[in-house]
Amino acid sequence: MPPAPVSLPQRALAWVRRSENSALIALSLVVGAAAGLGAIAFRWLIESATLFFSGHADYSAVTDHAPHPWVPWLGGLFVVLAPAVGGLIYGPIIHRWAREARGHGVPEVMYAISKRGGRIPVKVAFVKAFASAITIGSGGSVGREGPIVQIGSALGSSLARAVRLNESQVRLLVACGAAGGIAATFNAPIAGVFFAMELLLVSFAARTFAAVVLSSVTASVIARAVLGDEAFLVLPEFHVAHVWEYGMYALLGLVAALVAVGFTKALYWFEDAADRIWKGPEWLRPGVGGLLLGLLLLAIPQMYGVGYPVLENAVMGGYVIGFLVLLLLAKIVATSLTIAIGGSGGVFAPSLFLGAMLGAAFGQSLDAILPDAGLTPGAYALVGMAAVFAGASRAPITAVIILFELTGEYTIILPLLLAVVVSTMLSSHVSKDSIYTAKLRRRGVDLTRRPGAAALAGVSVESLMRTAPRTVSTRMSATEAVDRLLKSGRKSLPVVTEHGEYVGVVTLAAAASAITEDEDAREVTVSQLIEWRDYVAPEAPVEEVLDRLLEGESNDGLPVLDAEGALVGWLRAEAVLRRMSARA
Repeated sequence: MPPAPVSLPQRALAWVRRSENSALIALSLVVGAAAGLGAIAFRWLIESATLFFSGHADYSAVTDHAPHPWVPWLGGLFVVLAPAVGGLIYGPIIHRWAREARGHGVPEVMYAISKRGGRIPVKVAFVKAFASAITIGSGGSVGREGPIVQIGSALGSSLARAVRLNESQVRLLVACGAAGGIAATFNAPIAGVFFAMELLLVSFAARTFAAVVLSSVTASVIARAVLGDEAFLVLPEFHVAHVWEYGMYALLGLVAALVAVGFTKALYWFEDAADRIWKGPEWLRPGVGGLLLGLLLLAIPQMYGVGYPVLENAVMGGYVIGFLVLLLLAKIVATSLTIAIGGSGGVFAPSLFLGAMLGAAFGQSLDAILPDAGLTPGAYALVGMAAVFAGASRAPITAVIILFELTGEYTIILPLLLAVVVSTMLSSHVSKDSIYTAKLRRRGVDLTRRPGAAALAGVSVESLMRTAPRTVSTRMSATEAVDRLLKSGRKSLPVVTEHGEYVGVVTLAAAASAITEDEDAREVTVSQLIEWRDYVAPEAPVEEVLDRLLEGESNDGLPVLDAEGALVGWLRAEAVLRRMSARA
C-alpha cells in the first residue's frame, strides 16, 4: 500500500523540529507581514467608520458642532446618537462571538501569554478589528493600539498553533504579532519591539529579541509602503534653555504619575459603577450607555474618537491653560465611560492625550510665571505624553522610545528620560498595578505570582527560618573568612560589627578573589569585602519575599532580623520550596 499523504501542518512541524531557528525566523516574518496588513486594514476600517458615523474624516478636529452631511437637520445633536447606534452594532457582535474583544485588549494578551500558553482564537482578530473600528468611528474616546496588539497577537497565535509549535514558541509568535501591530499602526518599529518585550514577554533574551525585531521591521515596511513614512507629529525643534528646567521636568514627572494613577483608578471605578447599575442584557449595554457618551461629546466634541488633532493642537500651543485642564478631565471621563459601557479600544492613545494636556498646561503656566525665560511649552507637552504613559503602563523604556519615534524629536531626550523615570517610580510606589495588570488582578489573576506560591498563603518567615549561620566579624582577615566559609559549606556568611550589628554578607567568591589577587592578603579585612544583602522580618509573609529569595545572589538565603536589628535566623530557599512541594 502507498504511504498515507502527509498533511501540511505535519510537514511544517517536521521542518520546525529539523531547523528550529530558521523556522522561527521565517514564521516571525510571516506574522510581521500579517500584522502589517492587519494594521492597514484596521486603520481603513476606523477611517470608514468615522466617516460613516460623523460625516467627517476626524470629528475631533471639527469646530462649532458641525452637522452630519447625511442628517443636516439634526445639527450637532447627531453626536448624541452616534455612540448609541455604534453600540447597538458592536455590542451584540462582541457578546455573540468573542467577549474577550471587549475592553482595551492588552490585558487579554498578557493573560494569554502568561496563563494560556499564548492561545488566542483567530476569531478574536476579526471581531476585535470590527468592534474597535465601530467604537472609535462612532465616537468612543479610546485608542487603536490595544486593538491592534490583540489583532496581531491573535494572528501570531493562530499561525503558531496551525503548525503545532510548543508553548514557548507560540508565546514568541504572539509577541511578534503584537510588535508588528504597534510598529505598523504608529510607524514605530523600535517601539513595537520594546512594547512586546517589556510589557508582554517581560524578557530581553537575544533569541527572542531577534524574532520580534524581524516581525516589527517587516510590519513597518509594509505599512510604510501603503501609509507613508511620516512622523506621527511634525514639530519644530525644542530644547532645554536653562539647567534649572530639569527640576521642572522632574516635577512634571511627579504630577504625571498622579494623573496616570488617577486615570487608572477612574477607569475601573467607572467599570464597577456600570456593573452595579446595569441590570439588562450585556449586548444592549453599549447602546444604552452610548447615549451618556453622546451627551459628553455634545458638550465637548474634542473627545470624539482618538483625538490626535486635539493632541497636536495642544502641543503646538493652540489652547489656553483652563481649556487644557478641561480637556484632560474630560478625556479621563470619556475614555473611562467608553470602556465601562462595553466599548472596544485601547488606553495607550488616551494616556498620550492626557500627558499632552498636562504637559502643555504645565509648560504654559511656567511660561506665564517666567515670561522672559524663553521656555518652550510644547517641549513640556511632549515630555508629559511619555511621562503619563510610563506612569500608567510601568513601561519606561517603551515610553521613551515610542515618543521619540512618534515625534522624531531627539533634542529633549534628557528631560524625557528624567520625567519618565520619576513618573514610573512614583506611580509604582503609589499603586502596585499598572493600568493593564489592574484589570487582571480584579479578576483574581496575578501575573507576578510564581506558580505554586498559593501554598505559601498565611506562612510567615518565622515558621520556615532556620538558625542563623555563624557570623563573620568586620575585622576578620580575608584568609580567615575563606576558612570559615569553606568549613560552613556556604556561599556566603553574615557580617556583624563588634557591637553585633548586621552590615551585610561576605561571599566565598569575594574572599577567594581577595586572596588570589591581592599581594598582601593578610592586610585585607572583611570590612573591605562586605556586600549588602537585604534582610526580612520574622513576621513577614513568605509569599512577599519569594522573588528576593529565589533570584539573584540571595538564592543561598536571606538574613532574618528582628525589630531591634539583631540577626535571629536565616531563610533558605530549600525550606520554602519544600513547603511549596508538600502542599502541591
